[in-house]
Amino acid sequence: MAIEDMVKQLDELIEKAEKILGKRLVYGDPELGEAEILANRLETAVTRLTMQGSMYGQQLKRGSGYSSEGRLQHNVQVATTLRDDLNAGWTETVVELVHADTYSDYLEMAEALLNKGYKDAAAVITGTSLEVHVRALCVKNHVPIAVAGRPKKADTMNGDLKKAGVYDGLQQKQLTTWMDLRNKAAHGDYASYDKDQVGAFIDGVRAFMMKYPA
Repeated sequence: MAIEDMVKQLDELIEKAEKILGKRLVYGDPELGEAEILANRLETAVTRLTMQGSMYGQQLKRGSGYSSEGRLQHNVQVATTLRDDLNAGWTETVVELVHADTYSDYLEMAEALLNKGYKDAAAVITGTSLEVHVRALCVKNHVPIAVAGRPKKADTMNGDLKKAGVYDGLQQKQLTTWMDLRNKAAHGDYASYDKDQVGAFIDGVRAFMMKYPA
């Protein structure tokens, strides 16, 4: 299947999901059933379009215990990440390197990619790991992960976690810096950072996850 076809499939499902998430669903609402169906379809699509044991599949598992609406929100995030990575070409350049049975977690994947010379892919994967962890921190600390039915952006959740007292302003600023590096990598601004900065990014995110477990 061509990359364009994969992206088109994901776009269609993401669009349908966002329409449901844009509504205020209450208990007993028949569209909750549709939310569950779409969450399943997104999971099936991501699983079908990626390798067995991929980082995307591991991300999907994190949302398995959520409510129908929460699981749909989570799966939209995973599908959106996959779509963006497909558009950026990461799945073609690093597909042989990113195997979950070779790397125990995302950050080990990122380190291995960095050592192989793929600093940009390493930055994207590290940023994705950070975003998933920030979302999990919100869930753990009862900080909303959506507004008006739409998933919050990582930077918004970062600010909300600071407001909730989960961490201080200095930590918030550090996360903002990391998220900016990830965005530069995802949008092709490769010359604005170097290998050493990505290495520090990986080490910093690992320390952050240990200090603030979700």
